[in-house]
Amino acid sequence: MNKLKMASEKSASRVLMLLSQLERLNEEPKVSDNDAIRQTTGKILHLIQTQEKTRKEVASKSSGGMEIILSSLENTQDLQTTLNILAILNELLTVGGGCRTGVFVSKGGTALLLQLLVGSSKDPPANEELMLHIHSLLVKVGLKDRKLGVKARLNGALNVTLNLVKYNLQNHKLLLPCLQVLRVYSRIHFFMSLGKSGTLEIMFEIIGPFSKKSTTLLKVALDTLASLLKSGMNARRAVDRGYLPTLLTIYQDWHRNDTRHRHVVIRKSILGCIKNLTNIKLGRKAFIDANGMRILYNTSTECLPVRTLDPLVNTSSLIMRKCFPKNRLPLPTIKSVFHHPLLHIPASGPVAKLYNQPPGVDDVVDESDENEATEVDTENDTEYDEDETGPKTQNDDIETDINKLRPIQMNTRPFDELRAYEYFFREFSENFEDDDFESPRSVIPPSSVNSELHRPIIIPTTPSSLGPQNRRPPQEDLLTPKPDESPLELDSISISKRPEGTSDPDLVCSLGRLVLDAGVNGGSVDGPQDEGGEQAVLEVPDTAALLPLHDPDLYLEMVKSTRSVPAYTEVGYPDYFGHVALNLREPILERVYGVQRTKIFQDIERLIHPSDILDKVVYDLDNQSCPVTDNGESLKFNSKFESGNLRKAIQVRKYYTNTDVNGDSMQVLMYSVQDAINGSPHWVRTGSDICYYKNHFSRSSIAAGGQKGKSYFTLTFTVTFQHKDDVCYFAYHYPYTYSMLKMHLQKLSALRTAQIYYRQDDLCETLGGNSCPLLTITAMPGSSSNDPISQFRSRPVVFLSARVHPGETNSSWVMKGTLEYLMSCSPQAQSLRESYIFKIIPMLNPDGVINGNHRCSLSGEDLNRQWQNPNAELHPTIYHAKSLLQYLRATGRTPLVFCDYHGHSRKKNVFMYGCSIKETVWQTNVNTSTCDLHEDLGYRTLPKLLSQMAPAFSLSSCSFVVERSKEATARVVVWREIGVQRSYTMESTLCGCDQGKYKGLQIGTSELEEMGAQFCLALLRLKRFTSPLELHNHNSHLLDMETDLIETRSIPNITSPTTYVLEEDEPAFLEEVDYSAEKFSRQDSLN
Repeated sequence: MNKLKMASEKSASRVLMLLSQLERLNEEPKVSDNDAIRQTTGKILHLIQTQEKTRKEVASKSSGGMEIILSSLENTQDLQTTLNILAILNELLTVGGGCRTGVFVSKGGTALLLQLLVGSSKDPPANEELMLHIHSLLVKVGLKDRKLGVKARLNGALNVTLNLVKYNLQNHKLLLPCLQVLRVYSRIHFFMSLGKSGTLEIMFEIIGPFSKKSTTLLKVALDTLASLLKSGMNARRAVDRGYLPTLLTIYQDWHRNDTRHRHVVIRKSILGCIKNLTNIKLGRKAFIDANGMRILYNTSTECLPVRTLDPLVNTSSLIMRKCFPKNRLPLPTIKSVFHHPLLHIPASGPVAKLYNQPPGVDDVVDESDENEATEVDTENDTEYDEDETGPKTQNDDIETDINKLRPIQMNTRPFDELRAYEYFFREFSENFEDDDFESPRSVIPPSSVNSELHRPIIIPTTPSSLGPQNRRPPQEDLLTPKPDESPLELDSISISKRPEGTSDPDLVCSLGRLVLDAGVNGGSVDGPQDEGGEQAVLEVPDTAALLPLHDPDLYLEMVKSTRSVPAYTEVGYPDYFGHVALNLREPILERVYGVQRTKIFQDIERLIHPSDILDKVVYDLDNQSCPVTDNGESLKFNSKFESGNLRKAIQVRKYYTNTDVNGDSMQVLMYSVQDAINGSPHWVRTGSDICYYKNHFSRSSIAAGGQKGKSYFTLTFTVTFQHKDDVCYFAYHYPYTYSMLKMHLQKLSALRTAQIYYRQDDLCETLGGNSCPLLTITAMPGSSSNDPISQFRSRPVVFLSARVHPGETNSSWVMKGTLEYLMSCSPQAQSLRESYIFKIIPMLNPDGVINGNHRCSLSGEDLNRQWQNPNAELHPTIYHAKSLLQYLRATGRTPLVFCDYHGHSRKKNVFMYGCSIKETVWQTNVNTSTCDLHEDLGYRTLPKLLSQMAPAFSLSSCSFVVERSKEATARVVVWREIGVQRSYTMESTLCGCDQGKYKGLQIGTSELEEMGAQFCLALLRLKRFTSPLELHNHNSHLLDMETDLIETRSIPNITSPTTYVLEEDEPAFLEEVDYSAEKFSRQDSLN
């Protein structure tokens, strides 16, 4: 070991000596010194090739070796010396990596190489070995020197390399490094100059049919060509010269002959060239004309059984989807079938644009629905998305204006305008002198239903024949009228509950005994009769033990007073009967590898083999007289009930149907009437082969907010029905209708005890004529004396709201849990009522919920983007909700907490968005002083408490960053304009959890209601952190919050979860197979 060490040290000292000698020779160059320089550089080369430590010594800054060698290269005129020095540099940069290459570039090495290349080419023929060394070095330094392309073009080195390629097509030894240099040029956005110089034509002389020889050379040529074709100009030139059919032919040849799949990278490179060509409209047309769809479909189908060929299948799928002819959405207009007249059209936005179009304009598809170039597709060879926690780029949406992040210090409305809202805060002026504190008082008037709103209500059930000759016992089946009879109407039904002590004591089993009894032996009975002279009796079991807040009779009464635009006359069976939560946990569905690709290939197959497609319309709201053939092979569809959402259904194949309905890529819910009859009245997660991808239906610029070339998306899943002649309901999430809310509120009012102050007001009337309930819940004062009344009036206000987005039904289930807890008799609930006055708007968008909207109101707008300037006529619920908050601020009763309940379709768990100046600025490059960022950290207390108490809550998913696109949301406006520090959006997953005791499980209504109750408990614990008497004793807690923030800030490349993961208004995530469903902006995140 010592001998080796001594030898190494000796070599190192020797190379330093040689460098010193070389430096002296450079300082006093003489013709006679050429031999000495040649010998010295040869010795240095030998040492570098044999000793790693020698390489380190030469490259070290202290030795100055790099400067000496480059100086020698610049001064020498001797060919052998030049070759020695170039060989030395090749050795240094090959082993040293990026660090040595960076030093080389910084010392001007690139310019020297290009100068040497140009100079050597002036006296042809150029020395082949010299050209090899120079181009090998240019390949190494190219990606480190971003100005390489400019330098090469200015001094003529680019043309030198191109000429070498042209005249050495058969000399593969020299051709390879020259092509590698061209590949470097093409990758540093130098492809336009290369295209003008004839590089495209040269590349097509090199690539060709299948060959086992020179595959490395071919791969470099294909990579260079693919980079060149990223330029639209080069792509058009290639299409004009007919190169696209040539590439398809070459790909077919390689596919046919590469039977052992040893050249997959070359086949993928050919596809990469085709992919870049099809980025332009001209290329897509040429691809179709060259029968490219069929060629890639057939080759991909043959590749499917081999997993290692997935990169070929994925790239082929991307190309085919991009070239798939854009189809018109099979609708006459994107406007709803049902129209609700507005007092005036919004001044701006998509609704204004849609309704201000001249007559006769097609709003479904543009005249030219494609941009010249499509969006750039990013490619991922795997089928699964990148981890959401991976590195992200800086988000431009984060608010950087400090003034916009500061609360507004003045009231935005005169108090005289707000005085009318005193009516909704009568608790602050009541003296309670006439109250009986021992017994509950009437807090909500009995339901008064307008007689004009009474209308026939139909309850769809399982179709089966009805008559004395084939009537079955109630427990065996559900009997409904014959198909040729008129639907059974509510007024012709008498409702009775099965008395106690019947034969089946199991209440769950008795739920199935919903029967329509048409009488016995044709005997007459009192009351309305059907056409056969028989009264239908709807026998309903008493489900109070399982569903204490559900009453079918009361629900029907609530339905009668609910105003819908289509004037619905049917009631969904699950809504009428009630939802019984499952006792078992449903695991999150694992995605099956390749399912999305399979579905996309089915779409492509429809284009290639159109004769296999039925395309039969089986349901169409636009054409109410749409004939439906009852041949037993077609499903029957219906959505004409509250919250229904289905416009059209088309049978594609015998067992496949397309439906036009809002939805996202999640496992849906199904309610089977047959299962309910058999004792399982549950909404159950269902469906397999679930995926979500961009389809070939063109989206007009009107529908896409002014953007052209966009497409719609397909949600697809497979369901196998278990029963014949069943009625099945499908839902995006557990339904919660407006009528259900009204029923629950009426049932909750009956739970009031003498200790509970409960009041329900109608905040306003919606555009559709429905009332928006406002609840006030707190504890009654102990007596009518001054001290209890004073304590009552001094309680802080907590303001809660939910369901501004109709599709986020889970927010209503969370709100239901909150309301039930607040009305419960537990000591904690009473303590909570004694601590706060709760102002609650449980449904901010009743019209959207009733009419089956996913996100907007009857004005066609997202109400959670109207909080800055709500219009009293177009956005009445938001206008008056904000007015309530403005009144509280004006009277010095700014709420302690504001929380808007929402749902999230793509993130798991429950989490919060809040508002923080500090955390927003920390995500930007804005320089601010510490005093500018002074902020109370109390906004983090409630989320931290929830993370400790609620098993579904995730603190790590919370974000307190304010973004420009969210400045008109409730959370940000209430924080900034009303001055509520603890202003939140609470997001509940629509899917499931990936942490805690619910990890790996889909979320159900029980867990959502539990979350609502846990939120109440967290508010109770929050009390001690906000009490003036105790705040001083909890400084350590705030210090913990500061520590959390500092730790969060210290994480490199930290990004806001809101910024990158939560864009939900339109699926912006890359698809699992990276078929690049455009980077979109849809759904909070959108909240």
